[in-house]
Amino acid sequence: MKKIKASCITFLLIVSLFLICTPAYSAGYANPQLVVTPEDIEKDAGKSVVIDCRDEKAYASGHIPGAISLGGACGKVLRDTTLRVKKTGDLEKLLGNAGVSMDKPVVVYADAKLITATSVAFWVLEYLGHDRVRFLNGGIEAWQETGKTLDKAETKLQPAVFKAKVVKSRIATTEEIIKIAKGEIKDVNIIDSRTEKEHKGSDIRALRGGHIPNTTISVSHVKTYDVQTGKIHTMDELEKLFDGKLDRNLRTIAYCQTGTRSTLTYLELRLMGFKEPVNYDDSWIIYGSNPDCPVADENWYDFVKVNDMIKAIEELKKEIEEIKKR
Repeated sequence: MKKIKASCITFLLIVSLFLICTPAYSAGYANPQLVVTPEDIEKDAGKSVVIDCRDEKAYASGHIPGAISLGGACGKVLRDTTLRVKKTGDLEKLLGNAGVSMDKPVVVYADAKLITATSVAFWVLEYLGHDRVRFLNGGIEAWQETGKTLDKAETKLQPAVFKAKVVKSRIATTEEIIKIAKGEIKDVNIIDSRTEKEHKGSDIRALRGGHIPNTTISVSHVKTYDVQTGKIHTMDELEKLFDGKLDRNLRTIAYCQTGTRSTLTYLELRLMGFKEPVNYDDSWIIYGSNPDCPVADENWYDFVKVNDMIKAIEELKKEIEEIKKR
């Protein structure tokens, strides 16, 4: 009996130690190494390149000590004017000049409002083949919550050589998506990261509204994290949102309007342990504007209605100006 009691006590001690030693930020994720805490950043100071993904003004107002800026919000500087990922050569030059290389781990962060700027950087770096990209869950707010100070002095690293090893499987092309929509490619998951109204075609942001046929599930990116703190939901919460029915062994493609919100879904799929998460970079702005692409719940953009609204607004402005002159 004493031996049984001793064994139980030993077991409870082991469980307690495990719970104490398990990082809180892991949140039960299948790949907890993809997220870090402010303490991790401090501990690894100098060993990792920390990128502030906010714009230059926000960076100058105060950033994590040692963090660099890429010259603007990552969602813009890493993509071209059409919001497509930049050419590999241009990205190699940009990242190399900033001191980013394949040799050091990279930590990306922003704030709650710009969480997708961070996830764009996460996806782009992984797409380029960097295998040690980390996400600061909670961003700069998490850093400040711990009472840690910010730095206003710009950090400049020595230029490095960034040689990409592009992982083509991490990006979906419009050609592939059309084949999936037509049922020519099966055994794949498609996730719509837009809002419910966009998915149903009532909120039209391209030539047409609606969604890609054979979309598996619609999960708005806003539902997947705390909009106040910028922290991604736990593994259990994410699994409930994504219905727990998606086959993690299948190629799983996320899309949205410009391939921005879907990068957050990509990051979450990585955290949940999906075998082949993918971002559809063209997304709806390209797909929905191509008449050759099949669309479910199709609604065409009403130019006449919009033009009438513009005219009405202009007339209202004139009336207001006339009233001011009286």
